[in-house]
Amino acid sequence: MLSRLLSIPLSIGALIATPSRLLLSTTTRAASVMALDPTQLNVFHAPLRPLTTEVDSTHPAGFARDGYCRGTPEDDGKHFIGAVVTQNFLDYSKRRGNDLTTPQPGFPGLKEGCKWCLCVERWKQALSAAGTHGRSVVPLVDLKATALDALQHVSMEELQRFEYQPKPTHPFSSGSNSKPPSDEL
Repeated sequence: MLSRLLSIPLSIGALIATPSRLLLSTTTRAASVMALDPTQLNVFHAPLRPLTTEVDSTHPAGFARDGYCRGTPEDDGKHFIGAVVTQNFLDYSKRRGNDLTTPQPGFPGLKEGCKWCLCVERWKQALSAAGTHGRSVVPLVDLKATALDALQHVSMEELQRFEYQPKPTHPFSSGSNSKPPSDEL
């Protein structure tokens, strides 16, 4: 069954071509096993994006410290949520016994704005605490960097309510007070 899925013709013409022409001209989709592996997909069922990369000023996130918020058999904590932490969350987490701010060997500690792959249960605890501690106790979520497996524990609607919206980096992007240069002389 899997081998049939991996060799789906890309063009209708290939489907109606004569058998000899079909052998010579069929282009098949090259789907890798990684793309079909649910642990490599985000909540949109698209390829999981890294939360952090080598050029980020934050530390390498993920259970495997490879930048990805995906599950592995060794990850009992289910670090599926691609989060941007707030100071209120860091304070709340510390009070709950999970100090993410104090440097440890190989871990410089987090501060507000850092990207980090959070355990699903810790994110859910913060979500539950929002009623008494305020909305800012819940880390924002980078949905493209959040593993599909997270949806086994939280709803898409809950995640979307706290979606991280990065600020535009182009000086003339929407939201900027700057105006693009005029073509007029």
